[in-house]
Amino acid sequence: MGKYFNLLAGDPAPWFRQRSFANPRYAIHAAAGRYIALCFFASAAEPLGRAAIEMALQRQDIFNDAHCSFFGVSLDPGDESEKRVADRYPGYRFLWDFDAQVSELYGVVPHDADMAQKRAGIRRLCFVLDPTLRILKVLPLADAGDMQALLSCLAGLPPPSRFAGMELQAPILMLPNVFPPGFCRELISLYETHGGKESGFMREENGKTVLAHDHGHKRREDYDITDLAVVKAARAWIQRRIVPEIAKVHQFKATRMERYIIGCYRADQQAHFSPHRDNTTRGTAHRRFAVSINLNDDFEGGEVSFPEYGPRSFKPPPGGAVVFSCSLLHAVSTVTRGRRYAFLPFLYDDEAAKVREANNAFLDKGLSATYKA
Repeated sequence: MGKYFNLLAGDPAPWFRQRSFANPRYAIHAAAGRYIALCFFASAAEPLGRAAIEMALQRQDIFNDAHCSFFGVSLDPGDESEKRVADRYPGYRFLWDFDAQVSELYGVVPHDADMAQKRAGIRRLCFVLDPTLRILKVLPLADAGDMQALLSCLAGLPPPSRFAGMELQAPILMLPNVFPPGFCRELISLYETHGGKESGFMREENGKTVLAHDHGHKRREDYDITDLAVVKAARAWIQRRIVPEIAKVHQFKATRMERYIIGCYRADQQAHFSPHRDNTTRGTAHRRFAVSINLNDDFEGGEVSFPEYGPRSFKPPPGGAVVFSCSLLHAVSTVTRGRRYAFLPFLYDDEAAKVREANNAFLDKGLSATYKA
């Protein structure tokens, strides 16, 4: 029969990227922050697969992207070519796992077999993932009763913010008084004098890290600081007031800093940054900690949140910082009044610098000059 990976409740759910109905490389890690029902139904042409999907579609009270999202995983190319299923928003998405890579990770097909053997050895399963993408429950999918058991399980779960039985604090540092008030004003003045340019975000395309722009995902304008005295001062305050705290809490000694930018989130642009992680491409894999230092407070919105750990958001006072692992899913809410100015570097160490150097070859040509170590 072949060997299967055997995932159990409490295990971290394997992360993956797979082609979906609407995205050529959907990243499951971006869906954290709510419950996920990952349903390996095999084929919508089969009565069991079709029944499972229809039962799920009748429960929009469960699958609404706030409480839970449904991800149906198909192994049948006919589901796409014959348009048997389609995404519905909010709540429902479908993944085309025709190469069985995701199914193999989750123990749905044997991992030591050829494709014919994989298809012959399909185990129809449903996985319930918690908001941090750990497995809550593994359920078989052998008949309609099993699908009803899945729906009953999901309906009975507490709100995502209390999935652990209590509200959790995101594992972050909140540090006031990192930059003095005068230095904050100096940085804002620099931005207002020179202005900013629209900044994008990194993603992988054809094995390269490229700079992308999508106002639905991110809207922000940045100024790259060129004054060496200002760069030196910013680095000194961070070395003095942030690096020791990271060492105390995380036993990590940051020795290097990437980028010296002042970011501006403007209300008139509905500026924001949707949930993302800061180290998911080869060009950003070296990043260890993100630092977000507010330079002002006369704005509304623009707060940093960590969806895996609940809806709470954070707004440091002027000169104060939010410091967090680059692996954490985080977002910046839309600025609704005024402008949020922030200093936004990344910290890493000498070992990570080796990673950065090795990954220079995977930077798109347009990024090399700016991001190359």
